[in-house]
Amino acid sequence: MAMFVHLTSAADAPRVRRSGIRADSRGPGGARGVYCFPVLPSYTLTHQWLRELARRGTRGGMVAVHVRLDDGQQVLAGHYAGRTRDEHRPVTAAEAVRLIAARDDPRGWEVFLPRAVRPAEVHRIRTAPQVVGWRYWPGSNGVRPCTCFGCRVRGEYGGSRLRARLPHPLDGPPPPVPVLLDRIAAAGDPGDPAALSDALHWLGMRRRGPVPELAPLAAHPDARVRAELVWAIGRWSTPGVAALLDGLADDPDPEVREAVEAVREPL
Repeated sequence: MAMFVHLTSAADAPRVRRSGIRADSRGPGGARGVYCFPVLPSYTLTHQWLRELARRGTRGGMVAVHVRLDDGQQVLAGHYAGRTRDEHRPVTAAEAVRLIAARDDPRGWEVFLPRAVRPAEVHRIRTAPQVVGWRYWPGSNGVRPCTCFGCRVRGEYGGSRLRARLPHPLDGPPPPVPVLLDRIAAAGDPGDPAALSDALHWLGMRRRGPVPELAPLAAHPDARVRAELVWAIGRWSTPGVAALLDGLADDPDPEVREAVEAVREPL
């Protein structure tokens, strides 16, 4: 019998004891199943995925569910970076343990069981230290984290402090709203397009904003400013956004109309 560990929220432990582990995860090729990792002599390597999984949110911390699978059980094994390229190899559970244990650096490797885990296969559930493993990617420790708009995780613990300590030159943290409104006012009438676009860029990183103060920009003679206005307010939850976008949907410039269509598409 091959032993694997599956990491999950502590709040799920009673359900796992009662009913096993549901096949909730999407694996290579879109199959439903359960991700796990072989139990190796190294405690740190065995629980290497804990910090990365906890970064996405937990309920009551993380626990380690030890699972016993038949040696001949068919699984998929490979490095997580090869998921989208279908590079996971179909092997038996015993072969997956040997394959990963023999690697010089097994960090980032994973095993996918293409079915649910039955209650009888749950060997035990243990608490685990919440600071074991890597985050972001194996070997990221000591590398300066990126705080750009594409890499940041909205609502991540400590994210605001990290962005304040390591501000990105293009992606923030954004200046306060009053400062940005002062920049818009100082740009003049109708306003310098470069200065207005820069202020709208920062305002677009917020979830809500001052719609009445920005509404006059919908009539700016430069189409680039009107398009930037659409991108800035398009995802806001502030009242008045829909009406402003309705007016810009009939803009004479095709770039502005395309921007309105893009921000109204479901995420």
